[in-house]
Order: sequence, then C-alpha cells, then structure tokens
Amino acid sequence: MAADLPVPAPTPRVAYVPPPPLYTWTGIYLGINGGYAFGTSSWSNPVFTTGNFNTNGWLVGGTLGGNYQIGQFVIGLEGDGDWTNINGTTNFDGCATFAGCKTSNDWLATVRGRAGWAWDRTLFYATGGAAFGNIQANLGVNPVTTLSTQTGWTAGAGIEGMFLPNWTAKIEYLYVNLGTATCPVAVCTLSPPGSVPLTENIVRAGINYKFW
Repeated sequence: MAADLPVPAPTPRVAYVPPPPLYTWTGIYLGINGGYAFGTSSWSNPVFTTGNFNTNGWLVGGTLGGNYQIGQFVIGLEGDGDWTNINGTTNFDGCATFAGCKTSNDWLATVRGRAGWAWDRTLFYATGGAAFGNIQANLGVNPVTTLSTQTGWTAGAGIEGMFLPNWTAKIEYLYVNLGTATCPVAVCTLSPPGSVPLTENIVRAGINYKFW
C-alpha cells in the first residue's frame, strides 16, 4: 500500500540573488560647490569703533579630496577654493561722514580634515582645518581699497550621499574666522590704523565625482 502513495513534488528552486555590494567611501574625488555666506565685521582703533555689522554674499568654486574607510569609520582630507562676493557696510558714527565703512571678501580657500560615520551610501561627518582669504576695507568716498591676505581657521559638519555610481552630493555648514586685518591711515583715515576682523557662516551644497 505504501508503494501507491503519491511522490512528493520537488521543492521549487529559487534563484540566488546576491545582496547589493556595500558602497565604499575610499577614493579620490573632484567636485564643485556653491552656497551662501553671512557673518560679521567691525572697524575699530583705540579711539573709534563701529561695533559689529553684517556681511553676506554668495560663493562658488571647486573641491578636491580623498577618503579612506575603515569599517564604518571614514577619514579624509579635503581642500577647496571659492570665488566669493561677501561684503557689508556700516554708517555708524564717523562712517556716515565718509559714505560708509565697507568690509568685503572676494576669495576663500580651506584645507580641512574630515572624520565621519558611513551608513552605507550616506556619510555623516565633522570637518575642521585652516582657512585662507582676503579682507578688503575701504571708505565710500575713497577709491583706494586695502587688501590683506589672511590665514585663519574653520570648522563645521555635513552630510553626503551617493545618488549615482561614483557620484555623491553633500550639504555642509562651515564657520570661518579670517582673523583681523589692518586698514592703514591712507585708506581708512583712522589714526592710528584701524583693525578690521571678519567671520563668516557658510551654508553650501556640492557634487563630487569619485575616481575609484
């Protein structure tokens, strides 16, 4: 009677589908970035001060960097150079007599370390390092502008994600302190020479292409 029992149907075979490979952040990349900056400046000497006034403007430029991934931990080094159009003017006190005291910045570069945590195709990171840029100062009635190349520091954080193979997009915040420039008497008509600091808050986005 057992010989008359039906033979069980064979178990259907299911095709093996391998899991998608994990993305690696290790590699060299090149990209572009752009965004908006807002900050503060002031003009002062021992007998005169404007107090802080606002500066703001746009920036755009290029990025070069590299990452190395260890497990989910990612370390890297990134540099960028941007054209900027950041400026601000105050008419406080004596500045009104000279049609305003103006501070501006037209280029900015940074060299920063990056450290972060990768969640597959998404990277959360902190960054910090050196900042380089110029501080320009002039009075509205004076066509001469003082130009000082400054070395300062920067720190911030961001998030970056892959949207196509080898292509990533990011958004980040950077605080930049370019220190204090000196505006000579010939330009700023302040005696003794005036001090002109500049700090910036930068919010920008970028797109990078990773070579391998």
